[in-house]
Amino acid sequence: MTGRGQSLLEKLLQKPLQRMVREALAVREDENSLLVGARSLDEGTRDRYAWDRAHVMEDCLDAWRLNPLARRIVELTSQYVVGGGLVVRCGHAPTQAFINAFWQESLNRMDVRLVEMCDELTRTGNLFLLLSTDQAGMSYLRVVPASQINTIDAAENDIEQPLRFICKPEGIGEVRVFPAYQAAQDGPDQAGRFPAVMLHYAVNKPAGGQWGEPDLAPMLRWLARYAAWLEDRVRLNRFRNAFLYVVKARFNSEAARHKRQLELAANPPSPGSILVTDESEDWSVISPRLEALDASTDGLAVKKMIAAGAGVPLHFLAEPESATRTTAEASGGPTFRRFEQRQHFFRWLVKDLLGVVLARRAMLDGSVDPGAGLAVYGADISARDNRELAEAGSKVGEVCGRLYELGLIDKEELLRIVYRFLGERREGGMG
Repeated sequence: MTGRGQSLLEKLLQKPLQRMVREALAVREDENSLLVGARSLDEGTRDRYAWDRAHVMEDCLDAWRLNPLARRIVELTSQYVVGGGLVVRCGHAPTQAFINAFWQESLNRMDVRLVEMCDELTRTGNLFLLLSTDQAGMSYLRVVPASQINTIDAAENDIEQPLRFICKPEGIGEVRVFPAYQAAQDGPDQAGRFPAVMLHYAVNKPAGGQWGEPDLAPMLRWLARYAAWLEDRVRLNRFRNAFLYVVKARFNSEAARHKRQLELAANPPSPGSILVTDESEDWSVISPRLEALDASTDGLAVKKMIAAGAGVPLHFLAEPESATRTTAEASGGPTFRRFEQRQHFFRWLVKDLLGVVLARRAMLDGSVDPGAGLAVYGADISARDNRELAEAGSKVGEVCGRLYELGLIDKEELLRIVYRFLGERREGGMG
């Protein structure tokens, strides 16, 4: 090929090549396009990739906003865990007074914020609490969305000891960094101001990981499939009364058939009318076949997957699978255990948070004792068995009281057995 031909070929390919380069450069680079398959060096191998975690959290938030089942699952968790409120008790009067002041502070509103905190923990599996303290020692709490946290910088020798939390960039060169709370290094500066610190709590966290997993994560694809299936069924039911007439007859030519079709299209029979034809025409109707029985079985199977992932029986999700009350009550046992476990964790969370609040106040106010025993109580998960527990405790109390009088058991053993049959714990454990 001559040099002139090569120059002409280059001219022909120049504009398409430039267009491709411009289109490639115009694509927005984000975590979903640039960092697919990439992992930061300071991230644990047990956690999701950063882009995958952000995608799952976004999908969970969208499901909570748009899908009634997802919204109900999150609501159920909050209603059982903190819906009845939490009560904090401390035997030290000045400490109890400060806890009440912190709890009722207008900028904290803890009774209302507990639901917000529990919702965020269920939707994302992580709870990032930003704690700021004024010069008087009063602390103020804010919930930072987990989607805004980019990296958890942990100690080199222990991934469970966070040092700082790095947020996602908000603009060019604007990255906020919040230090993690460390009791040994916490304290006011020379001006009496405390630095804002962040606390991180996580559920559904794999061993050796930093990030928790949303409760909705295993159900996302099934929630989407159930929504798509239900939408298809709604469309079919919308057009179930729509039908087409099929007229079969012997026509001499295509023109005759077309003429008859135009006549019927111009004057279609109205509903309820009487149609009289001769033996040369045969009328029939084509209508949608819903197959409702088979479809209901398919929908129930998908909904069972959602209920299994949520850990709730189907009648919690408006699906009366069984009409017997005994079956419904028996199926609630594992569900109540799950809610009790989450409430146990949440009570410990509140107790740990209050420990930080009291420690900061005690640095300025000697009347507050951060070492005073705290107890956080939650409402009963289920009041159904209270009567049975009361009867069992009463009967075993009589028997064990007699054994105590005979000297066969001591006082500690008596209390242990009575508390056990009452379904209560003598020691608070985590709460």
